[in-house]
Amino acid sequence: MKIDPTTFWIVLPVLGIGTYLIRLSFLGLLGNRPLPPGLRRALSYTAVAILPGLVAPAVLWPAATGGETDPARLAAACVTLVVGLVTRSVIGAILAGGITLYAVLWL
Repeated sequence: MKIDPTTFWIVLPVLGIGTYLIRLSFLGLLGNRPLPPGLRRALSYTAVAILPGLVAPAVLWPAATGGETDPARLAAACVTLVVGLVTRSVIGAILAGGITLYAVLWL
C-alpha cells in the first residue's frame, strides 16, 4: 500500500504533536504534584493489563507457523509463567522461556 506524500506530511506532524501533548499532560502539568492514590493504584496495573494482550497472539497464533498454534510456543509460555511465578524474576522467566522454546524447536 502506497501512501500519498501530502497525506504523510500532514499526518506525521499531527501525530507528533498529539504524542507530545499526551506526555506533556503527565509530565508538564502534573509536575511535582503527587498523584491521587486511586490513579497511582490504577497505573500500577498498566503493565499487567497490557502484557497478556501483547504476548497471547504471539503464543496462540504465531506468524512463524502461519497462525497455527504451536506446541513449542505453548510449552515456552507455560515455562515462562511458572518460572516467573516461582522465582519472581523477569530475566529468569524470559531466559527459561527462550531456552525452552529453542530446545523444543530443536527437538
